[in-house]
Amino acid sequence: MRSDCRVTLTLRERDGIDLRLDSRVESLYGDSIRALAYDVLHFFGMTQAEVLIEDSGALPYTIAARIETAVKRLFPQESRKYLLPFREGICSPGISDRFRRSRLYLPGNDPKLAINAGLHAPDGVILDLEDSVSPAEKDAARILVRNTLREVDFCGAERMVRINQLPLGHEDLAAVIPQHVHLILLPKVETAGQVREVEYHVDSLCAAAGIDAPVFLMPIIESAKGTMHAYDIATASESVVALAIGLEDYTADIGAERTNDGKESLWMRGAVLNAARAAGVQAIDTVFPDVDDMEGLLASVREAKSMGFDGKGCIHPRQIDVVHRGFAPEEHEIERAKRIVLAFDAAERQGLGVVALGSKMIDAPVVKRAQRTIDLALQSGMLDEHWKENADEG
Repeated sequence: MRSDCRVTLTLRERDGIDLRLDSRVESLYGDSIRALAYDVLHFFGMTQAEVLIEDSGALPYTIAARIETAVKRLFPQESRKYLLPFREGICSPGISDRFRRSRLYLPGNDPKLAINAGLHAPDGVILDLEDSVSPAEKDAARILVRNTLREVDFCGAERMVRINQLPLGHEDLAAVIPQHVHLILLPKVETAGQVREVEYHVDSLCAAAGIDAPVFLMPIIESAKGTMHAYDIATASESVVALAIGLEDYTADIGAERTNDGKESLWMRGAVLNAARAAGVQAIDTVFPDVDDMEGLLASVREAKSMGFDGKGCIHPRQIDVVHRGFAPEEHEIERAKRIVLAFDAAERQGLGVVALGSKMIDAPVVKRAQRTIDLALQSGMLDEHWKENADEG
């Protein structure tokens, strides 16, 4: 596959490494690929082997991951990790209440999609170790995602990983937590205990790696049982910053067929939304499955926004701009938010304990929502950053 490589590793009795390289970029990078391959093999103590690397333009972190996978499939007890240095500037701390309008799912075992994912400007990038990876390739995906987190610049997008269900998810956490991931998505969560178990392992791994930055959790509700326990799940840990919805498994669980109009899941989405709001965390809607239906996607996003959702999953980069457009505030929303924020600022300057807009009193949650609308308008380019100064002049 493009930007990937296949590594065939065969043990032999005589000493030495017989390395053969079949690469599309042999003339430019052949020597550096060989040097990296020898370095990885020597790191794992390989001294008697035949190695074939069939390369389709893979970057060094992918080549290293594929060789490490081949070694560990030969020697399952091998626990050492070949780690390339962190790329400078990609490990900034996460932010709990950041915008999560769009989160782009990327199959964890496909390097070509991750390389330029940040250029599409999603709010978050999800390196997926669960449904998009076949059981036979879980080990390869785990090593590749680990290396991806160390090397790929996602241009400010939140660095997310969807792990497998426990107990397999323990191995995923051990691989990705030391790589300064921002957020872990927990699939098919049905009880608060599942969240607390993940939290315990995350905290232990952070302590062992000397990581002080928080690692946030986003449980995904995908069943009738999970829906009934959504509030308990949302409040199970202070690390939970959002609840997400997965409708493929939910509709299968209740014996319904998933449709684009979503009537079969309306109650579930409302229940999860209210659980998230009651817990004070974000509510993230499900993905829209038809990547060619942009009009249907926009209608789905606007419906999600009207219900109160903060974001939506994306399974293709072309969906990101549509999602952002659908969640952008309307002009009347911006104008009302401006009036609320200005009234609040004026009341603070006058030392007033009560804020009023016309004949209506304004409480703290209203001001907070208004400020978030302003922030979203600024980020969407719908409002000038000097709008307060302009309002004062007016």
